[in-house]
Order: sequence, then structure tokens, then C-alpha cells
Amino acid sequence: MIRVDLRSDTVTHPSPEMRKAMYEAEVGDDVYGDDPTTNRLQEKAAELLGKEAGLFVTSGTQGNLSSVLAHAQRGDEILLGDSCHIFNSEAGGVSVLGGVVMYPIKTDRHGVLSQQAIEAAVKPRDYHKPPTKLLCIENTHNGTSGQPISVSDTKKMAAAARSKGLKVHLDGARLFNAAVALGVPARDLVEPVDTATFCLSKGLSCPIGSVVVGERDVIDQVNRWRKMLGAGMRQVGIVAAAGIVALDSMIDRLAEDHDNAKKLAFGLAEIEGIELDPSVIKTNIVRFGVPDGSGGKIAGLLAGEGVKINPGDSDLRMVTHYGLDSEDMDFTLIAMRKVMAQIA
Repeated sequence: MIRVDLRSDTVTHPSPEMRKAMYEAEVGDDVYGDDPTTNRLQEKAAELLGKEAGLFVTSGTQGNLSSVLAHAQRGDEILLGDSCHIFNSEAGGVSVLGGVVMYPIKTDRHGVLSQQAIEAAVKPRDYHKPPTKLLCIENTHNGTSGQPISVSDTKKMAAAARSKGLKVHLDGARLFNAAVALGVPARDLVEPVDTATFCLSKGLSCPIGSVVVGERDVIDQVNRWRKMLGAGMRQVGIVAAAGIVALDSMIDRLAEDHDNAKKLAFGLAEIEGIELDPSVIKTNIVRFGVPDGSGGKIAGLLAGEGVKINPGDSDLRMVTHYGLDSEDMDFTLIAMRKVMAQIA
């Protein structure tokens, strides 16, 4: 029986307060723009992040895809990190569905793209090359153990893009994790960008959805793409209601997830066969190395001990979230010690 599920923070269940709000939600038809609960969520998100408008979408991937296509046309190019989620984990959607070329830039160990690399990647006016239109950045950065990208680094990357006439999109799936870890308002982290997404269904513990924010004219274009993708939703206030509760009550508690992740990281680092510098863990994602080819076996043995993680080769990940506590971290570490003793 699985006691601790560390595959992702997407496995969270809605809180009792969310369930009550969903049950009681006032609804309308969102395609007509008259679902009052969805409208409140969108307005609340936009106000919280200092943007003109917001749009509820079904997922972070859909939010990123719709945002990119609102900024770039077929045959245009976007710049993004070589280890970012849009490039590696969204099925190539911007290219398949939008005909947009992705040009990856080397990402440093903090999840940051250098200003020099951004500027150098922008193509000159040349019929042989696609016009570069957009820079995409990510915060927190999943591929680098959930590193929170500072306001300063965000501004530098955005400034490099602006100097070349580019728009900027932020994949902020775990934006509020970054804000809590850095001790800054989330609006400061999105101030330099044109559009930003954040997930409700990860650390904020909602059952479904993400929100895109930006200036009203670009959000209108995002909405158009959302419709084309088949996500014009009707009485969606039933799930949007959980998002309102999340923005009111689930942001500050993300610090608990970060504390649990740090406890997990320091414990894992002491186990023979695991490679991990616990000092780099700042939010709720713990990535660690194991002997080549052993990741699948480790995941299988852990499941037998009551801990569920995603399999891999030599790079594994554990993600803390709502519903887990410090005792669950102790349970996980005991299980991992037993498993790694078998692997050794």
C-alpha cells in the first residue's frame, strides 16, 4: 500500500474548503463570459500579479501553448532554455500545432539564461532564418531542482529580450513557490514579462487548471487559441471556485513543502549511492543522482516500501506537497535506506 506519493505536486487533493466552495459555486457560461466565479478568479489573479487580465485554462501546458501562439506566428522562432518544460515536456506542441520553431539556449545550474546568450541567439534579418519573436523563461525551474529565479535575474533576461525587440513569456507553473522561497511578492517576478502562467493544480492543490495573466489585448488572443484548442469551457466556475480558495489560503503554506523538501534532501544526501547537494534545494523539488541504470529498480523497490516516485535512469525526483508532513519524510528516508542497501 502506498503511503507517500512523491511523484509530483499534481497528485494533491483539494482541501475541504475547496470542496465546499466547488459545491456552492455560482456558475454561468464561461464561453459567453458570464460565469461569475470564473470571472472572479481571473480578476483576482490579474490583480494579485499586477496585470490587466487573466484567463482560466485547463492546464499549464495549454496556458504555455496558447500564450506562445498569441505572441508568435507560424514560421517564427522562440528562444527558451534547453532544460525547460516547454522544450522538453510539452510534446513539441508549439511546433506541431503552431508551426513555431524552438531554439534552445544553454541553461545554467540556477535555471537562468545569460543575457549574452539571449542576445546572441536572436537571428538577424535574413530570409534564410526564422524571425525571432519571443523569449520563454521558467520559474521555479523544474529541471534544476525547482530553483527560484530572482527578480534581478528575471529582469536581466527580460531586458536582454527587450533590447532585441522580443516579447517575454514566463512559465510560472510554480510561481508562488518561487515567491515564497525568495520572500518577494509574486507580482515582482512577473512585472518584466508580457504573459505568465501559473498552475492551480500543483502546490496550490486545486483539482484542475492554470491561469494566464497579461495585458488585455494579448489575453484576448490567448483566449482565441484556447477556444481553438477545444477548451472553451461552460459552467467551469465549479472548478474555478477552488482556485479562489487557493489564492486566499494556500500560498503561504507552500513554505511547509519547502521545509519538507529540505529535510528530505539532507537525509537523502547521507545515504550511500545517492548524489545530492542538499544546499541547492530551495523549494519543493528534490532531484538526485543514483547509479546508472538503477532508477527503475529503485522506484519499484520504493513502491514495495510504500513510497511512490517516477522511475528514471540515473536522475530521480521527489516532490513535496500539501497532504504530506515531516513524519512522511521520515518514512520516506527509512524506505530509501532499505532500498539503497539492496541496490548496493
